[in-house]
Amino acid sequence: MADTTPSRVPARSGGGNRELLAAYRRGDRAAAELLVERTYGAVYAAACKLCGDPGRAEDLTQETYRKAWQSLGRFEGRSKVSTWLYRITYTTFLNSLRGADRERPLGEEVTAVVESDDPTPEQSAGARSRAEATRRAVLALPDELRATVAAHYWGDVPIRDIAREAGITPVAVRKRLKRALALLASDLEETRA
Repeated sequence: MADTTPSRVPARSGGGNRELLAAYRRGDRAAAELLVERTYGAVYAAACKLCGDPGRAEDLTQETYRKAWQSLGRFEGRSKVSTWLYRITYTTFLNSLRGADRERPLGEEVTAVVESDDPTPEQSAGARSRAEATRRAVLALPDELRATVAAHYWGDVPIRDIAREAGITPVAVRKRLKRALALLASDLEETRA
């Protein structure tokens, strides 16, 4: 049974994410709720960039948190909480592509919701088209390059954290990013031609 005594870090006090995880481990559900409030936007944004579909990103985000709570005991704190959650998001996305219950193939066109009325319809369509072409190009990269680009640019994971997770140096991460960006530039240039 979980310890229900008050934690040293009250859930609404503004403690760090690690402190919130520790409080949740001690049974403080409010700490978990605050952690989700703090991290939901970043997890959802990463999921949305990975899958290109806001509705599907919501499902991936929910699945990410379900898996995070299940694996909380294995989180050793060697990386930031945000890095840990991003890695779960990325793995959840990859697993959804492999799953039998996926709703559509990866290459199907996805229409994003436009939040602003300012751009013209043609500008919005062009921006969506470029974003979708970029998303597809990133997802077509070799595994190690795709994971590095997605983590750094879509998940806002710092280079040093990517290096630690991958067991390589920060210099090697930068080299992967440089190689990936060159491949993306070439691929996107061919797409435009």
